[in-house]
Amino acid sequence: MARVHRQQAEEGILDQAAALFAQHGFAHTSLKTVADAVGLSKAGLLHHFPSKEALFVAAREVVGSLGQRILDQVDQLPPGPMRDRRALELLTEVALDRPGLVSLAFSVTNGPDPDAITGDVVEDQARVFDIFALDPTGGDTTRLVRVIGALSALAMLCVIANQRGDKAGWRPLIIATCFDALGHGQAFVPAAD
Repeated sequence: MARVHRQQAEEGILDQAAALFAQHGFAHTSLKTVADAVGLSKAGLLHHFPSKEALFVAAREVVGSLGQRILDQVDQLPPGPMRDRRALELLTEVALDRPGLVSLAFSVTNGPDPDAITGDVVEDQARVFDIFALDPTGGDTTRLVRVIGALSALAMLCVIANQRGDKAGWRPLIIATCFDALGHGQAFVPAAD
């Protein structure tokens, strides 16, 4: 039972730390700030994570793991509306439950090793495009813009749903809005230039 409690505590710490890293960057986020946000002393926080770098690396690893888990769940579905809807359902679930980690995933914050974090961000972006079966260099600008727009909407709407304390009520609306943004709600006719 103590192990489960410790894991839950560390998940909460990682989510709060990730939100702070996303908002302020690695250099401007202190251990004391993270400790205050999660209701621990600095020593209590260091009991869970031995350094700010270890905390940051752990948060980045969870972001990568969550992204890979979602990709694994949609990878067998063919590209199209069914895959997009399932991807949105899974991403929304994660974003509502772990908003800090999603903020970190979508940020370009500098980590303890800027080259390492740049690689992580590029890998996270590639994984997201894979989730939506999208080749970002393939020339389908409309699809690229729609995926980026849907993800941006998803992130912002999940933050607001969490602030309002109505995740269950907002969840289907977030998915429907993002599904529409991907072009599945109605026919899209680009404006003539």
